[in-house]
Amino acid sequence: MSDRVRPDAEGIHRVAYSQDGYFTAAQAREHGFSTQLLDHHVRSGRYERARRGLYRLRGYPGSSHEQVRAGWLVVGTDRALVSHESALELHELSDVLPNSVHLLVDRRDRGIKPPPGVVIHTTGEPLQPSEVMSIEGIRVTSPERAILDAAATGTQPEQIEMAVRQALRRGIVTATMLREHSQRRGWRVAQLIAGALDQTKAA
Repeated sequence: MSDRVRPDAEGIHRVAYSQDGYFTAAQAREHGFSTQLLDHHVRSGRYERARRGLYRLRGYPGSSHEQVRAGWLVVGTDRALVSHESALELHELSDVLPNSVHLLVDRRDRGIKPPPGVVIHTTGEPLQPSEVMSIEGIRVTSPERAILDAAATGTQPEQIEMAVRQALRRGIVTATMLREHSQRRGWRVAQLIAGALDQTKAA
């Protein structure tokens, strides 16, 4: 009897439906699709090759987060989180429109070669459970972490102020925790957050 897994088209389609129509080559292999079979379906028009290691159901409707999801899938859902300005975008906390998808990985994975359109950030400290969330199935840093990371890497002050204001208004961060945690990021970030909090209080 052959140990070869029969292709499970229904299974890989369920995966794709939960990921804006995307699926990775690794996910396809788990469902019995060889590289040759994937190539066949690309040639026949059933699937599209979105980028190296990433495929999409042909004709699947677009979504506002599809580029973020695509970058995250390629780098690896088990080791990357959407972060920085891309996390602000997912949390709908500012008007910033990142030119690239920002992802956060453990420093041990700093050798990852980012695919086109992706910026990799690293952290040497394990993220706390409170710093990790899920939005539409995408692992993303919490609003507070997203604001602090973006502030630390040069996002425009007016965007940080907007993010702080909206996050406070929605009750998803507290001024006390923002102020306290910003002080661990150095003087510049602490001053930026303090200014944003003061502007929000004065508004």
